[in-house]
Amino acid sequence: MKKFEEKTTHSKQLFKGKVISLKVEDVILPNGKEGKREIINHPGAVAIIAITDEGKIVLVEQYRKALERSIIEIPAGKLEPGEEPAVTARRELEEETGYGCHKLTYLQSFSTSPGFADEIIHLFVAENLYKIEEKAELDEDEFVELLEVTIEEAEEMVKDQRIYDAKTAFAVLWMRLSQK
Repeated sequence: MKKFEEKTTHSKQLFKGKVISLKVEDVILPNGKEGKREIINHPGAVAIIAITDEGKIVLVEQYRKALERSIIEIPAGKLEPGEEPAVTARRELEEETGYGCHKLTYLQSFSTSPGFADEIIHLFVAENLYKIEEKAELDEDEFVELLEVTIEEAEEMVKDQRIYDAKTAFAVLWMRLSQK
């Protein structure tokens, strides 16, 4: 048994979209009382810490409708059905940045919002980058601007909230700790 496990007694799907679905579950709490949980199901994603030969981190700036603003992030993207995370990572790196890599290393996986979503991000480090001659096209609803910054510049972006998402803040922290 898992510590503090909640047993599902009923589940109802309320929405199924292109990327996510939403369900409400009736659960029995660890103390025996009943509760409800709203859960978003997501297929998972990858994120890539792309490091240039000069030691800079490759970032993309894009508009995030949920936040109603542009933010600066590491390249990332959703897993396609049956696709291995490393394949997704290489594809997203190419699509969003125009770079390929000779070395792709899996770092770790983590939950993005465990209070209400099951999304897992698989984090990779891409090194020995090279420019793609004919880069893959972005998704038709994707618009990004490429940046290559030092770790110090990225830390400033975290401080002034241009970097505003957890996966990218984690990447900046990892870059700083890996330099020691």
